[in-house]
Amino acid sequence: MKTFPMFLRMNGRTVVIAGGGEQAAQKCRLILKTEATIRLLAPALDPELAALHRAGRVEWDASPITEQSFSGAALAFICTECAETDAALHALARAAGVLVNVVDRPDFCEAITPSIVDRDPVVVAIGTEGTAPVLARQIKTRLEETLEPRLGDLAALAGRLRDLAATRLSPRARRDLWAWVFGGEVRRTHARGEEAHAALKIKQAIETGEIPTECTAPVALVGAGPGSSDLITLRGVKRLQEADIIFYDRLIDPEILELARRDAERVYVGKAPGCHSWPQDRINSVLVSAARQGKRVVRLKCGDPGVFARGAEEADALREAGIDYEIVPGVTSASAAAAALGGFLTERGRTDSLVLTTARRREGDEGANWLSHIRQGSNVAVYMGVQAAPEIQATLEDAGLADAVAVRIVSNAQRASQQIVTCRADTLADTITRENVANPAIIFLTQDRPATHARLTLPMRTAPDLSVVA
Repeated sequence: MKTFPMFLRMNGRTVVIAGGGEQAAQKCRLILKTEATIRLLAPALDPELAALHRAGRVEWDASPITEQSFSGAALAFICTECAETDAALHALARAAGVLVNVVDRPDFCEAITPSIVDRDPVVVAIGTEGTAPVLARQIKTRLEETLEPRLGDLAALAGRLRDLAATRLSPRARRDLWAWVFGGEVRRTHARGEEAHAALKIKQAIETGEIPTECTAPVALVGAGPGSSDLITLRGVKRLQEADIIFYDRLIDPEILELARRDAERVYVGKAPGCHSWPQDRINSVLVSAARQGKRVVRLKCGDPGVFARGAEEADALREAGIDYEIVPGVTSASAAAAALGGFLTERGRTDSLVLTTARRREGDEGANWLSHIRQGSNVAVYMGVQAAPEIQATLEDAGLADAVAVRIVSNAQRASQQIVTCRADTLADTITRENVANPAIIFLTQDRPATHARLTLPMRTAPDLSVVA
């Protein structure tokens, strides 16, 4: 972003408004909501501004404007409604070292005025860096409809009770308290106009330490989806915002971590192929340890935690330690890859069997356990298959299926670096090398024609089935 949003404390500061007409009046109305001193620079004032000056609410300097006129100001608005004058005054203000906003001149603005939703002391600012003010106003309208008029009063009440809560409750209990206050019945009670009743509920919770909370497990195994930050579920985002500590994988999009609470601890536990700096037993151990310290823990995994993500091993470790956990599903990579291809994992009358499998074999397995599922009407999605491409191709060739199987490969599904490659099974390994296909990738194997020299007897299906092969 080109501009950094920040709220400035305005008491004891001066804001200069250069101009005496309607544009100056608009900026004056805005700054009057703060505790700043307003200094108007103009040879004459319109009736509204003149009335404010007579009432002592603004200062007025009618003398010729110089660099000194802006001295000591925290912010200056230039709005004389004359382009040449605005440009000249902008130069004077910058020479005085003041941040400047020139109305309707984004190229002359060091400071940009956002659209504001005011529920004092709750203030929401919406900015588009001067590119789309109409869009900012549309967003403002929606927020005005969402945030109840009395929300600021509830926030002010919480502010008055913060010190009491700090003396009575632990940091974790305080977070639970305010989550309960702003997320449930207390907020609804206050919004109905029952301010005294809402205040009593908060005080009782602080005094007794008995805070009604959503019954969530201390550890959440959260699926982040295939990569893009907008494909994580709403529940996943909620758990991120509740977390004290987040253990995340190598392929997690950094934008997903931005959805977490700002002061949540983030711990990278990624494992790259051939370089397991964080072995699974160590990950299991830190999850248990963090939960025992009373922290809310999120184990953030790519895709779905229950699909080739070793979530079961972590769940077993937590269960053995007597720690409750929650599984938050995510969009698995096969679903994202199918969507990237513009198709579906199953289609009525065409594909009635879905197999999710991995190119990695279990110990003791001599052959590919997915091979028997290759048939017309089946869709086999192979996870972690890029390095095993020569083996997959050889397996299909040995079974006499190489000329009958179509291959679709999606690498980095739903990411900016997404890559789609198609080929026949007998060219799989060469295609992956030539196209420089990299993990994470899903390889779809579909028999789209009868095998010419099949050397594998496949069972006949009498009814549609859904198979998941590990």
